[in-house]
Amino acid sequence: MAKSTKKTLKKEEIKEQKKPVQGWYVVRVVAGQEQTIKKAIESEAKAEKLEDRVFEVVIPVEKVFEIKDGKKKLKEKILYPGYLFCHLFPDGEVLSTINNIPNVIGFLHSKAPKRSGQELPEPLRKSEVEKMLGKVNAQNQEEELIEIPFIEGEEIKVIDGPFDGCTGIIKRIHKDKIEVEVKIFERSTPVELSYTQIEKVF
Repeated sequence: MAKSTKKTLKKEEIKEQKKPVQGWYVVRVVAGQEQTIKKAIESEAKAEKLEDRVFEVVIPVEKVFEIKDGKKKLKEKILYPGYLFCHLFPDGEVLSTINNIPNVIGFLHSKAPKRSGQELPEPLRKSEVEKMLGKVNAQNQEEELIEIPFIEGEEIKVIDGPFDGCTGIIKRIHKDKIEVEVKIFERSTPVELSYTQIEKVF
């Protein structure tokens, strides 16, 4: 009697095929293209009728004031450059649609090539989602931050107020003001100024 060539697999060798799970997933993208790719994902989801599986695309940002040329300008700063956070159900159609968008590198926690469709990405853990969403909500509620372009010990020039035209040295930096020693009649005098009253000396 011929011996059977059929191999009996051990229990630990049998791997259960992973199934898609709805959750938050991280998509790696080319840095600087986050907003463009976010709009592309939303547009493709609508065009391909995937809105029942692609729920939300988030780019966590913080609002900061930038001091430039003595003027305070509000801008948004991306917290995680090169990453998008997507709430979705990652079936084959959804993965293929997102992976084929230009400048998408692939899903985080997926070892397979992005167009192979052989491996499902891993969703974020609940704690990671809460941290990400909590940071976004906090940024929406808190007072805007100031991006300070000055450092202590730096020489500056006063461009507004009673000390206009004087130069000085930054002694201490606070959230809404700067302590400066300005030179008046060859004497150093400590004064408090706002960020919009000074500029760098080049």
